[in-house]
Amino acid sequence: MRDVIRQSLEEARTALDRLLANAETLDRIGTAAERLTACFEEGGRVFACGNGGSMCDAVHFAEELTGRFRRDRPGMAAVAISDPGHITCVANDFGYEEIFSRYLQSHGRAGDILLGLSTSGKSRNVLRALSVAQALGMTTIALTGQTSSPLAAAADIAICTPAGKFADRVQELHIKVIHILIELVERHRFPAKS
Repeated sequence: MRDVIRQSLEEARTALDRLLANAETLDRIGTAAERLTACFEEGGRVFACGNGGSMCDAVHFAEELTGRFRRDRPGMAAVAISDPGHITCVANDFGYEEIFSRYLQSHGRAGDILLGLSTSGKSRNVLRALSVAQALGMTTIALTGQTSSPLAAAADIAICTPAGKFADRVQELHIKVIHILIELVERHRFPAKS
């Protein structure tokens, strides 16, 4: 059992080391943080969406922004598209591919941002959301695990964290990226509280 535990931790460390060594990805994280900061400063809102574990990450991202991350500070306008009433209504009436895009059609505005999460980069409902967001004049940020995925190709800013053949390693890096984005936004917007 200890060998499996050790192997799992070593895989996670290797994935993190690869991310640390990828200067282009680190720059994209910085660019995404700058865009998020500017959006909040201009009174915009940030939306996040994903499926399964990626939806949980989207919810985590939004609650850290509206609530509290490391320090007490004013909340920032962030929403995870996760309302079960909306999702089941739209899935029933229009199809599952429309659950996120329909929400953005109702709430998104030019100047807002969409963070779309998909470990494979192939989630059709996230891709559809990016398309609608861009048509509305929103900036799109993709968080994925595949550099050559449709989601990475479609986004204004693509942050790819390849971490092996399983989604769990990708998601472990996604949560690190999410925390870094929030920290960078907090440090810029509320420097006295950093």
